Amino acid sequence: MDGLLREPLLYSDIVESPASFMRSVRKTPSALQHTLRHAISCTGTGLHTGQSIRMSLHPASAGHGIVFQRTDLPNAAPIAARYDNVLETRLSTVLGEVQHPENRVATVEHLMAALNGCGVDNALVLIDGPETPVFDGSAADFVFLLDCAGRKAQDTPRRFIEVCKPIRICHNDSWAELHPTAGHHLHLSLSIDFPAKAIGQQSYSAELTPWSFRHELANSRTFTLKAEIEALHRAGLARGGSLDNAIVVDDDHILNPSGLRKPDEFIRHKVMDAVGDLYLAGGVLLGEFRGHRSGHALNNQVLRALFADQNAWRDITTSLPAASAA
Repeated sequence: MDGLLREPLLYSDIVESPASFMRSVRKTPSALQHTLRHAISCTGTGLHTGQSIRMSLHPASAGHGIVFQRTDLPNAAPIAARYDNVLETRLSTVLGEVQHPENRVATVEHLMAALNGCGVDNALVLIDGPETPVFDGSAADFVFLLDCAGRKAQDTPRRFIEVCKPIRICHNDSWAELHPTAGHHLHLSLSIDFPAKAIGQQSYSAELTPWSFRHELANSRTFTLKAEIEALHRAGLARGGSLDNAIVVDDDHILNPSGLRKPDEFIRHKVMDAVGDLYLAGGVLLGEFRGHRSGHALNNQVLRALFADQNAWRDITTSLPAASAA
């Protein structure tokens, strides 16, 4: 994986600093939908395909949601970023059409996490390849793109989805749960257990707010085991991976020259992934997400189980009072 260079970002409209963006988040009622103030474009490498990808984020009308559109496929239908449009969950979350599987966008979880963490409800994502750019393997560059594009309030209430009863999904010794909780934020509590000594057992809990996402989760990078890289390449995966966009672990050694950004960067990345996967609910989840060794598959399955039970959730779009998003 070593030796590949990270491609630069291209910014079309740098109009807001992170500080001004955060001020807008704090002063704007969280009950309102938001879109981007300006369109913004970037280029980067796909983690699994290794392709050069151009992506642009555009403002969208209230109620539009997050929608992906492949620009390289003639007559490709737009793909709504929803749990029921997830085609695959091996090593990333893949959105697409069941009837037209070539119309797909992989590795959407980091962008979705940034949109969730930054409070963006509506955006059109135009992309000329089969996956989003990986950048440095975290959500930090996507947050920077959103800062540069700016955020605009819309005169329409946000959709809040309240978890009303526990939902649990298990697979062997891995599990994921959703629970009711008080408050106006999503709570996340996750744990992992890897045989590699550099990772081992880690746990992390967070309340999702714009501040916590930006400062505690966004810059946590994806990771892989050195022993698995050859198998990934044989399967046609991780072709764009490098030490510039992933942490590589060899038992008790971190192979990245710069080391870790935080001692528990591994579990923080898993929590960040969950923030992105759970935004595929189609609104803002209000509840608590718990998991042990949960990945993209269980994250998606717990949403499917939630919405399959009409008594497990309720839409409170019009009943939540305005509150500070931060």
